[in-house]
Amino acid sequence: MQRFTEKVVDTMKGAGLYASQGGPIILSQIENEYGNIDSAYGSAGKAYMRWAAGMAISLDTGVPWVMCQQSDAPDPIINTCNGFYCDQFTPNSNSKPKLWTENWSGWFLSFGGAVPYRPVEDLAFAVARFYQRGGTFQNYYMYHGGTNFGRSTGGPFIATSYDYDAPIDEYGMVRQPKWGHLRDVHKAIKLCEPALVTAEPSFISLGQNAEGHMYQAGSLCAAFLANMDAQSDKTVKFNGNTYKLPAWSVSILPDCKNVVLNTAQINSQVTSSEIRNLGSSIQSSDGSSIAPELDTAGWSYAIEPVGITKENALTKPGLMEQINTTADASDFLWYSTSIIVKGDEPYLNGSRSNLLVNSLGHVLQVYINGKLAGSAKGSASSSLISLQTPVTLVPGKNKIDLLSTTVGLSNYGAFFDLVGAGVTGPVKLSGPNGALDLSSTDWTYQIGLRGEDLQLYNPSEASPEWVSDNAYPTNQPLIWYKTRFTAPAGDDPVAIDFTGMGKGEAWVNGQSIGRYWPTNLAPQSGCVNSCNYRGAYSSNKCLKKCGQPSQTLYHVPRAFLQSGSNDLVLFEQFGGDPSKVSFTTRQTGSICAHVSEMHPAQIDSWISPQQKMQRPGPALRLECPREGQVISNIKFASFGTPSGTCGSYNHGQCSSSQALAIVQKACVGVSSCSVPVSSKNFGDPCTGVTKNLVVEAACS
Repeated sequence: MQRFTEKVVDTMKGAGLYASQGGPIILSQIENEYGNIDSAYGSAGKAYMRWAAGMAISLDTGVPWVMCQQSDAPDPIINTCNGFYCDQFTPNSNSKPKLWTENWSGWFLSFGGAVPYRPVEDLAFAVARFYQRGGTFQNYYMYHGGTNFGRSTGGPFIATSYDYDAPIDEYGMVRQPKWGHLRDVHKAIKLCEPALVTAEPSFISLGQNAEGHMYQAGSLCAAFLANMDAQSDKTVKFNGNTYKLPAWSVSILPDCKNVVLNTAQINSQVTSSEIRNLGSSIQSSDGSSIAPELDTAGWSYAIEPVGITKENALTKPGLMEQINTTADASDFLWYSTSIIVKGDEPYLNGSRSNLLVNSLGHVLQVYINGKLAGSAKGSASSSLISLQTPVTLVPGKNKIDLLSTTVGLSNYGAFFDLVGAGVTGPVKLSGPNGALDLSSTDWTYQIGLRGEDLQLYNPSEASPEWVSDNAYPTNQPLIWYKTRFTAPAGDDPVAIDFTGMGKGEAWVNGQSIGRYWPTNLAPQSGCVNSCNYRGAYSSNKCLKKCGQPSQTLYHVPRAFLQSGSNDLVLFEQFGGDPSKVSFTTRQTGSICAHVSEMHPAQIDSWISPQQKMQRPGPALRLECPREGQVISNIKFASFGTPSGTCGSYNHGQCSSSQALAIVQKACVGVSSCSVPVSSKNFGDPCTGVTKNLVVEAACS
């Protein structure tokens, strides 16, 4: 570890990247969340932690070192907080700043799990509370979602998509309203900066589950007013004024008087999307539209043989643990043995037996004499597999092949390196009169697939294994497929829809885009139509796509594609029909915004904090998501009491007749626009009623 750390530090120093050298690196981290598990190692864990801290300090980077989630980090190491909320966190010394190194913007997706998401109102609440209570540094995990290409996913069972419900999704597209609302939150906090960096916060009680903190030094003053109640709005008095605080929200006052933002009130556009498929159009939930772009040249196939085919196979008694055997060179490990059946064995019932195989997973397939006899999978909550399946044996020699598959490896926790994977046993044949335990017999082991050794995924490696035949096999296990395709035109992000396939891995021009598993469905229950952001968030609070595939769309970076013809190779483990695979492009559909005339002042209209502050009225903002686009159409505009959501708005009984024309004049033909939200601008269609402006627009 010391050699590795020294190599990293020396590389950074050599490039002049530390702030002490005039570079951008302001912090270094040693270890990660070790404090969550070090107690399992007793005194050795504490000794290791102290050694790691001392070793890091000795490297003299000229910038501070931090340890995340290490409450007893020794001086001068700064202990920091990771989590959904860090406002209550306190560093272990008054001389150390309050740092939030991982603010979780969502949660990761597991194969076999529903899709988690975190409402932006809650995320904004957490950020504002952190700075309200003296926070100095906050970092998002993740701000830009990612993709676990190849076999890089941790796990086990973490999906290929690592989108994490981040403000910028794994395709590089802005996720609204999360991105826009967080932008506004940080603009509001930035207005408070002169006071925040000068004064310490003073606590102000505002009643039950409500509190304020004020930063004041001379003429500088900034305040945060929080309502921590998860159900009830509150009206509070502060600094001689009355403020309404929605439940689970923070109001930010850069001058201790005027509210420029409340975390529960969004003044940012949202996006809707469509899935366009052969002329049909249905609503999507991920902020993009998906249009089919399939242009393949037919499919070739190659059959992956069952069992041992390599000369370097290993034979030894007993069952070997998979990770130590494969050294993670492949997801796959074959276990192969054979038995001689005379016909009168006690484990037979006629020619049939039951085969029991226990495994640490993550996926198991049983083949008897080359034919699939059964399969099973674990899950993110438990990798354990106990497969019991009837098998038919023949007189004479019978070959038993077990294909054990990992889907990401354990990557966190005490002694996670000892968790292991693969067939652990027992492996037992049983019948009405007895059983035969095969666990200790001789087994032959093969690491990986024949197709992996032949590099069938590499277009530059010609192989006679490929068969070009329009009658290619479908819905059969252990098949390689290959085709050529023309990349979708334009520069929209590209994905592949693997609906129709079972489980496997895909390569584009020799680059693995990761494991696919569209047949692994999320549980039917646990999802909510609309997640209430109020109250403490957890990873299973807000879920969607119950009863559906965990992931159907798989990101293909444009950098993987080339003009003209491209190669697509699939290894299908369970069985599928590649003719159903489709390429898609992701595009933003409508952009929408909804602002009340009672919304706090628009941040962008504030003059600098060094000047006297004003309170302008709220304004609705629209901005095309991509450079070069302009607002081409206003699909809907209503000032009054409209209802509905983006893509399905309706006029209310109170509606200004001028709204559409006013918004069209302000917005059509420009990349962004701002429309004041007031009766002065639109007229007053219903006196005494709080009115809202709702707009849906399209960009092109």
